[in-house]
Amino acid sequence: MQEFRAIVSGRVQMVMYRDFAQRHARRFGVVGTVRNLPDGTVEVVAQGEKTALEKFLRDLHAGPLLAKVREVQVAWCDPGHRFDSFDIVQ
Repeated sequence: MQEFRAIVSGRVQMVMYRDFAQRHARRFGVVGTVRNLPDGTVEVVAQGEKTALEKFLRDLHAGPLLAKVREVQVAWCDPGHRFDSFDIVQ
């Protein structure tokens, strides 16, 4: 089990980015959270097997159709709090 925290910047709010992240996380069996941040970026905290996380991260770089991802800053770490599902946090 591994974990990363990613900050996604660009046009990523109001374009269904969080829904996209949740659907793709569930597809890869990844757990964690996604939320909008006040500065216009999106934060993703994800836990899972390394290969699943790498595939998920690749999709985060692409984003949904209306998004324009400019940058994804990723920090890998040891899992802290263990998540049971992948949820959109308000």
